[in-house]
Amino acid sequence: MVGAGTHDDAGVYRLRPDLAIIQTLDFFTPIVDDPFSFGQIAAANALSDVYAMGGTPLTAMNIVGFPIETMDKDILRQILLGGLSKIEEAGALLVGGHSIKDDEIKYGLSVTGTVHPDKLKTNQGAVAGDRLILTKPLGTGILATAVKRKLATSAETELLTQTMAQLNRIASELAVRFNCTALTDVTGFGLVGHALEICDASKVSLKLSLNALPLLSGAEKYAVQGVLPGGCKTNQKYYHPRVNMLTQPDSPKNWLLYDPQTSGGLLICVPEDVASELLRSLDKAGILAAMIGSFIPQNSTCPEIIVA
Repeated sequence: MVGAGTHDDAGVYRLRPDLAIIQTLDFFTPIVDDPFSFGQIAAANALSDVYAMGGTPLTAMNIVGFPIETMDKDILRQILLGGLSKIEEAGALLVGGHSIKDDEIKYGLSVTGTVHPDKLKTNQGAVAGDRLILTKPLGTGILATAVKRKLATSAETELLTQTMAQLNRIASELAVRFNCTALTDVTGFGLVGHALEICDASKVSLKLSLNALPLLSGAEKYAVQGVLPGGCKTNQKYYHPRVNMLTQPDSPKNWLLYDPQTSGGLLICVPEDVASELLRSLDKAGILAAMIGSFIPQNSTCPEIIVA
């Protein structure tokens, strides 16, 4: 049903008329110092791809690279326990995995989920007039860079960790309940990159409100200081030609549009008449979500993002 050609978050294969499986995997190097927190974040990030398809995680397998001969084994144990805590929170089962000796720590999951074929969500289906809702604040890439440079405060680091470790489970369930037209999550290509994937698949453009973007505490401050991850600049170079800045074109805040996210929020596309109700439901569930834009007809040969 979904393969590698549509830039979606996972592959989907129909087993029978009422059941399809979702398959994905993701792993990366440590983004925070605490091994248990790193395991939680890496697991939440991998599980998110199933949620971004409107599915339910079923099983997970560990993917591990670890310098077993030079590093304390308890660090590996804490990473795996952190990952397990999120797998269990998702209601899934850890059924195995694979590890190799590696000079650099790497951890993540291969996840299998399920979805009813009629309730499958992809990045295709948004139409002009739909509203775009983001379910987590932006800035994880910038703040993680600040942490690595020993600039972030303990409060900023704690908030960053909590945000990245938060599952997209409830947000996904609500998106499906409100019959979202398209769905994806925000990860390495940043807000602009993943929003453009929706635009390309749905053949629409997007009008984005810069001032409506939810930001992690400290993210804008560090952007002003030029504390930027390399991926931020790569994303800006690649996607900038398709972004029409009508406001604050020279603002350092614009870097948040391109900031690569780790375990970012969902981008939920919904009809205008249910958008406010969905926001209220997300807020009631304790999810910091914001309506950040609306889709408009494609006015050029290529979908674009207009930032106003």
